[in-house]
Order: sequence, then C-alpha cells, then structure tokens
Amino acid sequence: MIAKTIKDICLGESSSFSKTITEADVVLFAGVTGDMNPVHMNDVYAKTSMFKNRICHGGLVSALFSTVLGTSLPGVGTIYLSQESKFIKPVYLNDTITATVEVIEIIESKNRVILKTTATNQDGDVVITGQALVMPPR
Repeated sequence: MIAKTIKDICLGESSSFSKTITEADVVLFAGVTGDMNPVHMNDVYAKTSMFKNRICHGGLVSALFSTVLGTSLPGVGTIYLSQESKFIKPVYLNDTITATVEVIEIIESKNRVILKTTATNQDGDVVITGQALVMPPR
C-alpha cells in the first residue's frame, strides 16, 4: 500500500486512475445518494434533454479523485479536506474517465497539500477541472 508523508511529496508530482462508468455504476450511485434525476436514469427523458442521452452523475465522476488521493497520491491514510470542481463536459454511460491529481502546493507547516484535479474522457476531452486540499498521513 502506498502512503506518502508530506516530506515524500514533490511539486509537480501526479497520479491517475481510469475507470469506465457503466450502467451499474450509475444505478448504484443513484441508490446510494437518492439522486434519481431522470437525466441520469431515464433514456426517454434524457433524449429530450440538452445532452440527448443519459449522463453520469457529476458526483460519481468527481469521486474518482478520491480513489487517486486515497490509494496513490498521497495514498493510504490521506484525509480529503475539500474539493472545488467545475464540470466542463458531460460524461455519458460507458465513457472511460481518467482522474488525475497533480501537486501544485505543499504547506509543510500545516501538513497540507493542494492538488490540481483533472478528469478526461477516452477522447482526451477535459470533463472536470478543480482543486483538492488534503492532509497526507504522518
């Protein structure tokens, strides 16, 4: 298991995780969160929306950043303190999303790291941008 302390982390360091978002992922996320918005759940409704097809929950897609933060950078034991996200493009069922985090600031005195967060689809299009603040393990 990977676990980097603040002294092990370098500016510009990055890590990624990729996942294809399936029908099952969307249904399970809707069940867990209660977000049954028909643009996520109903093909007929979604065809009438601006997206013309069902889209994945933004929260589901942005949760992939948590995977990177908690498993590889900084890794096991990381505490996810905040996330700012801007949703740029929709994510459709069966899109493969790559969530990438990049260290942009290290606040050693407070044991905090600020990371740029970017999610791209299988075509390389940016779908989410933002920043995360984390507390790496000690």
